Amino acid sequence: MDSKKGFLKTFVQNLLSKKTPDEILETTKNSKLKKTLNAFDLIMLGIGAVIGTGIFTIIGIAMVGEQNAPGAGPAVIISMIIAMFACLFSALCYAEFASMIPAAGSAYTYTYVTMGEFMAWIIGWILMLEYAISNITVACSWTGYFMELLKGFSHILPAWLCNPPVWLINDYRTAISVYQNMDLDPAVEIPRLFNAIPICINVPAILLVFIITLLLIQGIKESTKAATALVFVKMFVILLFIFAGAFYVAPENWVPFAPNGLTGILSGAFLIFFAYVGVDAVSSAAEETKNPQKNLPIGLIGTLIVCTICYVGTALVLSGMVPVDKINVLAPITAAMNSVGLHKIGGLIAVGAIAGLTSVLLVYQLGTTRILYAMARDDFFPNSFKKIHKKHGTPHVVTWAAGIIVIIGALFMDLNISAELCNFGTFTNFMIICIAVLILRKTDPKRERPFKVPFVPLFPILGIILCGGLMVHGFLTLGISAVLFPVWIILGVGIYFAYGYKRHREVEKQK
Repeated sequence: MDSKKGFLKTFVQNLLSKKTPDEILETTKNSKLKKTLNAFDLIMLGIGAVIGTGIFTIIGIAMVGEQNAPGAGPAVIISMIIAMFACLFSALCYAEFASMIPAAGSAYTYTYVTMGEFMAWIIGWILMLEYAISNITVACSWTGYFMELLKGFSHILPAWLCNPPVWLINDYRTAISVYQNMDLDPAVEIPRLFNAIPICINVPAILLVFIITLLLIQGIKESTKAATALVFVKMFVILLFIFAGAFYVAPENWVPFAPNGLTGILSGAFLIFFAYVGVDAVSSAAEETKNPQKNLPIGLIGTLIVCTICYVGTALVLSGMVPVDKINVLAPITAAMNSVGLHKIGGLIAVGAIAGLTSVLLVYQLGTTRILYAMARDDFFPNSFKKIHKKHGTPHVVTWAAGIIVIIGALFMDLNISAELCNFGTFTNFMIICIAVLILRKTDPKRERPFKVPFVPLFPILGIILCGGLMVHGFLTLGISAVLFPVWIILGVGIYFAYGYKRHREVEKQK
């Protein structure tokens, strides 16, 4: 009986075992990751991650609505402000941790310090869902814009390239929907392997992920330069849309302002929040940042300010140019320009959308690899995941692993469900970060904090309330994704006890 009590006590202690900030900082001193990023680089990474799918695609869905989620209409700007504040309070908490513990791993690392091993694993597992699943969504959205761009050159390019079979540019569920809309039988049109397994391969998305994986292996600075170039392209296009479209705004299109009331506004905030996943990605690069105590808070808060201004400006012009019931949800900004005869600008916007989605995928993949690397360094994954490329100073093995996960996911995942799952993960992580700040303020009040969240505990509590409220709204209104998110967590718990917990204990014994 005593042995059982002793085992149970040890087991619980292991689950709650924490790392101190000093232990983590000592680990980073031996890190082979190159410290090359400055505040400007971090803002570029942040903008690269935040301004993409949200502004080029999801903004239209948030205004018009979808099944089980009524649209916000022109009141989407209120949805954006709600999402921004939910993110702002969490971003301030991220900034405090990132400046105090500039290590790879983001929320996973901060949870390990405050809540212990088990909760850290769960948050790391959710972060993998958040990044990997969002990458699948972005990669598949990229294909849509890319194919539209190719169609603009149909008079030059061969027909097979501009109009390939539907099953070569979509996942299985999307391909079925497209064929049904074309009044074609998916069972006839989609080829099958061994007359049983349907073959649907999003070839453009897979090639894009492969190229980005190669780029990420080359180095963090090289990846940041690519992201910066893409950011300048899409920022130019967004500003062009705002200033050119402003001349075609009809104020009567803003009436009714909130056609579906508070429900529509909250649904819009839930959808728009997908864009703000990139804020977490900035902190994931902490270990590769020069002077992180100063640069990380600037990068996080600067990203949020610039991106929110762009989103609100775009929403005002888009809702003023086109009546809500006529907004094209697949390519709202391009379609708006084309609707007023500005086809050349519409073409430029398609290019900007491709650049924007590419930068998002690049930064999200960066975040995925750094989370996996941090968890591997804590001995929850195989030793190979800890390997750093001798020449490039990047975790090349986990980079390939992350790329393969997204490529496989792109074959099966439904885009809307992917975005909703990503949101549930983001809300959870943002709430945990707010809670973690409150915990560390109590348990380690004297630790030096180069950046401190103002008005504690008010700001973290507001972050918890806003993120929690939007998350509850999602659970009450959404279907499949609201079920799949708990299933993902249960799966993570199973893997932890079957593999991660045991491996961590075995490595500890060997030390």
